[in-house]
Order: sequence, then structure tokens, then C-alpha cells
Amino acid sequence: MTTLKIAGVPEHFNLPWQLAIENGDFEKHKIDLQWTDVPEGTGKLNQMLRNGETDIAVILTEGILKDILAGNPSKIVQIYVQSPLIWGIHVAANSKHNTLADLENTKVAISRLGSGSQLMAYVNANNQKWNTNTLEFEIVNTIDGAVEALSKGTADYFMWEHFMTKPLVDQGIFRRLADCPTPWFSFVIAVRDEILKEHPELISKIVKIIKARTLDFKTQPNIDQILADRYKQNLTDVQEWLSLTEWSQNKLTDQMLNKLQTQLIDLNIIDKKGTFTEIVKSI
Repeated sequence: MTTLKIAGVPEHFNLPWQLAIENGDFEKHKIDLQWTDVPEGTGKLNQMLRNGETDIAVILTEGILKDILAGNPSKIVQIYVQSPLIWGIHVAANSKHNTLADLENTKVAISRLGSGSQLMAYVNANNQKWNTNTLEFEIVNTIDGAVEALSKGTADYFMWEHFMTKPLVDQGIFRRLADCPTPWFSFVIAVRDEILKEHPELISKIVKIIKARTLDFKTQPNIDQILADRYKQNLTDVQEWLSLTEWSQNKLTDQMLNKLQTQLIDLNIIDKKGTFTEIVKSI
């Protein structure tokens, strides 16, 4: 039995991993896959890959690509979720801000530097034709930290996944002013170079197992109720989320990577393109 560590956000996108582990899908192939929930998100996941705290990360596309170009010794091996991630733009319930225009030149709460919440703030600012050089950030680590920051007024708005944040909107803690979908596929699977070198067959097997899990995930009996129960969501919200979410069976191609990097350069998220072999490992 070979032990490998995997990490990702504690969100509904990753239930296929949880079910596969609980069902013994990996153990059958002599893989002890140990999952860690990382509520801090992409910035923390990048740090864990760099430090060897995890071997594999299920991570936001733009965040890992930017960090690989900055020296993270990892590669993307598979697209995990093909559909865009829908980021809600939230303010405190009693905030004076009522429109997106009101948020120009205000402070945005982010989980960490290099996180999706930071990078998507640039996407939103670009969409609104704001000066992205003047964006100000308040690091809050988690969604609980964002609740505190917006409630106390140390930050003005917070971008986080629409459906996972909706309970806070329903409870009257946040107001959502708008949504900002990613202009690209949302999640990928990234693996440390050292692990790719030592265990290429096992990584290939893990990818095949999770692809099989996601292929029929949406048609499993009562999957909407299982999601609602596990992630404390309203059933109707889960059903809407399922209708919008598509997992991927595809690898990242050179053409797709070139398009993605062009988009990220246009948004000033990266300042140069990397080569396919620097960023992607075909397994």
C-alpha cells in the first residue's frame, strides 16, 4: 500500500473524491489516498504543494498556473471541473454599497495572496473597467474571517463561490450584488514533480478512478440530497448547482493552455507565458 496525500477545498465539487475514498476505490489498487480539507483555498494549497504537505491538489486553474510560473514544482495532470466557477460578489447585509459601481476603490477581502478570491477580484475589476493597479486587499484566510471583516468594516466586499456562500445570504449576513463567472474551466488536478517522477503509474490510476467517479456522478440516486445534507445547502440550490456544473474527462491541451495564458496575461494575472512542458504533465 502506497500512501499519497491529497488536498482540496471542503466544497461540493469534491464530493466525488470523498465518495471514492469512502468506497475504497483507491485501496483496491493499493493506494492509501489521504484527503485534507483546506478551507483557506488556493493560496494555502499552493503553499502545501511547495512545502510537500500534500502530494496532489484539487485546485483553481488560474491560481496553480500562476504559481507554477512562479516556481511551484508541480504540474497540472488533468482538468477536473470543466464548467466555470461562479463567484458571488458579497457585501455585509448592512453595507452602504448597493451596486458593483459602489465598490470601485474600496477594499476587497481575500483568503490569501495568490488565492482565487484575489485573482478574481482582478477579473471583476477588469470587467468593470476599473484601474486594477489600485485594488486594495484585506487577508481574511477563511469565509469566517470574511464575515468578520465585512461585519466590522475592515473590508468592503468578498468574492466566493456563489452556492457555498448562499446560506450566509439567506441568513441575512451577506448581500450578493452580482456574480462573476471564471472565463475558463474552474478546477484542475495538480501533482508535485517529485511524486510524478516516483509514482507515475499511481497518479495515472488515481486520475482514471476519479474520472470514472465523475462520469456518472450527477445520475447517482439521491445525489442532490446527499450534497445538500453534507454541505448544509438547500436542496433546490444544490439542484441548480448540479445543472450548472460539469466535471471533465479531458486533459489540458497545448491549444487550451495557450488560450488560458492569453486570457491571464490580458487580465494582468500573469506577465509571461510558460511552455506546455513547464506547466502540464501528460500521464
